Amino acid sequence: MFAVFIQTRIQSLCWKKRNIILFFIILGGASFSHRIFSQTTYAHWNQTELVLNNGMVKRTIHLPQGVNSVGTTEYKPLHGEYNYFENTNPEFSFELNHKLYTGANLWTLSEILPVTDTKQGKGAIIKLLSDDKLVEVGLQYLLYPNLPIIRKNITVKNLSDNTFTLESVDVEKLTVTPYYATTYSWICHDYGRRRSLGPYNGDMQDALVTIHNSDWQQGVVIGNEASGILKHTSAFWEDRTVCAGLTHRDGRYPFRKYLKTGESFVSSQVFTAVYNQQKDPDEILNTVVPDFVRKHMGIRLSELVQKPTFVYNTWEPFNKAINEKLVKELAKSAADAGMKEFIIDDGWSDNYGDWTIDKVKFPNGLKPLFDYIKSFGMKPGLWVSVGSASTESKVYKQHPEWFVLDKNQQPYNLHWEDSTMVTACFSTGWKDYIKEVLMKMALDYGLEYMKLDFTVVTSPYKFGNQNAGCFAQNHPSHQDREESFFVNYEAVWNLFDELHKAKPDLFIDCTFETMGGLQLIDYAMLKHAEGNWLSNFAGPPDENVDLRVRNMAWWRSPAMPATALVIGNPAMQDKGWETHIQSLAGALPIMLGDPRQLSTEDFKKYRKYADWLNKMENKYHFMSFRQDLKGYGEPKEGFWDGFQRINTETHEGGIIGVFRHGSQESERKIYVNFLTSEKNYEISEAISGKKFGVFSGKELAQLGVSIKLHQKYDGMLLEVKQVMGK
Repeated sequence: MFAVFIQTRIQSLCWKKRNIILFFIILGGASFSHRIFSQTTYAHWNQTELVLNNGMVKRTIHLPQGVNSVGTTEYKPLHGEYNYFENTNPEFSFELNHKLYTGANLWTLSEILPVTDTKQGKGAIIKLLSDDKLVEVGLQYLLYPNLPIIRKNITVKNLSDNTFTLESVDVEKLTVTPYYATTYSWICHDYGRRRSLGPYNGDMQDALVTIHNSDWQQGVVIGNEASGILKHTSAFWEDRTVCAGLTHRDGRYPFRKYLKTGESFVSSQVFTAVYNQQKDPDEILNTVVPDFVRKHMGIRLSELVQKPTFVYNTWEPFNKAINEKLVKELAKSAADAGMKEFIIDDGWSDNYGDWTIDKVKFPNGLKPLFDYIKSFGMKPGLWVSVGSASTESKVYKQHPEWFVLDKNQQPYNLHWEDSTMVTACFSTGWKDYIKEVLMKMALDYGLEYMKLDFTVVTSPYKFGNQNAGCFAQNHPSHQDREESFFVNYEAVWNLFDELHKAKPDLFIDCTFETMGGLQLIDYAMLKHAEGNWLSNFAGPPDENVDLRVRNMAWWRSPAMPATALVIGNPAMQDKGWETHIQSLAGALPIMLGDPRQLSTEDFKKYRKYADWLNKMENKYHFMSFRQDLKGYGEPKEGFWDGFQRINTETHEGGIIGVFRHGSQESERKIYVNFLTSEKNYEISEAISGKKFGVFSGKELAQLGVSIKLHQKYDGMLLEVKQVMGK
């Protein structure tokens, strides 16, 4: 009776104070920390279960009573039928010294605590003690306003007297129902864009996977926030489960972390979104996923008050053949064309590693040059290989111990086959050294954009998995090659964070080479850098370059924020350069080439595009948004394609890009979504201002607007503007 009375009082106090009250009732000398009743905004629990519910999604987790298992018994959208998951789930799994631990093992509940993050996330953390008393596990669950998303991570603490090897970490491990889920579900992988059937074992490109049953019109989105090559997401691969977390010990690039006595490891996060009554899984990529990423994930782009709208970079066609005179001429011409950012690429330093200025090419140094660029109202940027050094550099000769070693304990170049260059290991003193170099450029020279390039963990250009990581046996932060993968990613992210702390508006472009995979971008990077130089599309100045640009932007977005997609190398002076700009408006507009070759009329037209893009960003903040254009699929030869970038928070408008790429049709309708049905919107063409009419949001979504493109390879940018009345 005493226990009942206490529990009643706890419930009463919880409601009165709207607070978390956790009582540990001592009965007969035993501590029963699981005899609790408490709640937060999105979580409440008692002695048998934790219920997560934000009005959109519900997840119930069975708690161990005494010594027992733990796991999800229900996970579904709050309303409607949902068939995907069983009522018994492993919940998580990992290996310690090759011993497997999952939620199906025996655990004792230590405590449940409320938890929040800085981006409106609220939920709870379950702390568990293993039956062998060797490990403590923390399972953290966060929910967010008005989204059917649950974000989870796992903490593993070593309670033993020995060092543990932690491997094969599955943050989420859920069992699907038999036959229908495994047989008839599409696995939408590779940023949610490529569809296949049957068992699937993902790789570094699977930051987002959707599993969708078109018969049920149900599915689950799995977002993996692990870094680079360490992501692992699978569906029905080794058993009837969906798993997401870090690569397994038998994988191509295995995750490993050594845990000393008393040491804890906090995993990267995994987010899942369950949905039903949805015919098209791509709709989730246009709504739930970008809303969560933009508002709640904590990406750097969302922190920028002013996003870049028109960037110039010197790399093509000049490569390293640049000097002060040339850069000044290019800066003047780029400014005349309306560029807002001016990036000096490779060729400014006298060697890799020391990062001292080549005084033959730049006799007055870089700061006066940056000031010159700023005098035109442009932001200056600079290319640096963040983890590379020449074998002739002073830093390499003075600190050879800072560099990665191969299997034979010899320094080597991770990036490509070039014996004159070596790659630094960020678990050494290199991290502080390169931080000092970059800080000087940002704070003393006034640099505002950094393109940080080249391999630091594994190379996009070396294809054997042994040509990766650091095999050094005496580096302070990793014990072996496998541990170096995780350690070096974390050190790079820490470097980026420290640069941002010193200069909050700094734009960091972390290239796919630094990420370690061809055209690789992911959520881990987005939380520490603003952009990713995603690819280099060089070649004949024709429509094929534009198709590749649009295809890459479509492929990676909207799972990834479009403005983070930095796609080179369209040249300013190319014939048909207007389509370059129109295509790049679906990502981050960046141009290369030689602006000095432009005619007077070209300069005027470039300025109009630059002013229009800047005006659209100021009016609609379109650089924070991108959605698929309804009825237009993957850009390819013989078809039409398009995108829309509508502000889905204000619903006041945005921009549209539409393209005819070799299609026999000269006219198509466009259908615009995510506007307010009863409001009116004017559609007009960029630059010319040609008006197509005023339509209600409902009319634009259901009836559409006809667009005519007379050339077989052509494009058009449009403004969608909310107006008062017809």
